[in-house]
Amino acid sequence: MTNTRAVLRRLGCVIAASALFTGCSTLIGGMAADTLASAILDQDDPELVGSGVPAYLLLIDGMIAQHPDNVTLLSAGAQLFALYGSRFSPTERAPTLTGKARRYGQRAICLAHEDACTWADEDYATFVADLDTVGKRDIGPLYSYAVSWLSHLDATSEDWTAVAELPWVEAVLERTLALDETYENGAVHGYLGILNALRPPALGGKPDVARAHFERAIELSEGHDLSIKVEYARRYARLVFDQELHDRLLTDVINSPVEAPRYTLFNVLAKQEAQGLLATSKEYF
Repeated sequence: MTNTRAVLRRLGCVIAASALFTGCSTLIGGMAADTLASAILDQDDPELVGSGVPAYLLLIDGMIAQHPDNVTLLSAGAQLFALYGSRFSPTERAPTLTGKARRYGQRAICLAHEDACTWADEDYATFVADLDTVGKRDIGPLYSYAVSWLSHLDATSEDWTAVAELPWVEAVLERTLALDETYENGAVHGYLGILNALRPPALGGKPDVARAHFERAIELSEGHDLSIKVEYARRYARLVFDQELHDRLLTDVINSPVEAPRYTLFNVLAKQEAQGLLATSKEYF
């Protein structure tokens, strides 16, 4: 189960931040929100960002209290709490923060798509069938629902019920992918790459599927998202013991500039992780 703990921490944060401020733009001013998003995502000091995000947790809570049925705000809240709970909060606080993220995500998709209000009470087959009725206009809340759910599973991964819920989240991501694989620059492919590489083939893992998702995620992000390459090396290359691919991906990350619009913050973190993984390559393989 330890493999699931990085699903949000090492991949989803940049996606959550980007979508959050885009979602809020309709209510706090498009230009101001977009400027704030860029200021955060283009920041090369993760500690500074981590210390500043709590102010926006309070802000989004207050806005949701005033507009409890606003799907855009709820989706934004789901992603902001997922972002902070999975990346920046103390470990002991992560379940509480990501639990709120999940509740906001559930409320958002319920308001956007009425049939989703009963999903928690359905069996898996019915749930998957109902997902097929979600249309493209609801892709935003559907994506927020998946991201917030994953963040909470990550924070509570020592609970074995989290394992049982992974196929359900994967089904949501697959539906999101079917609606628009380019959404958030191919972020869904990155998530599905990780989920398909969580287990070795003997235990039901699908490394070939994972590789295809990682390759497509790199293509759709035009190589700017270095965290995808780190996860590709960590999840796939190590799973199939492909040292040549592993070292090539990580060397590419280390040699790449971190500055890229809306990717800088998490590229800094990706480069740090790449250095650590590459340093243990010979030992691992």
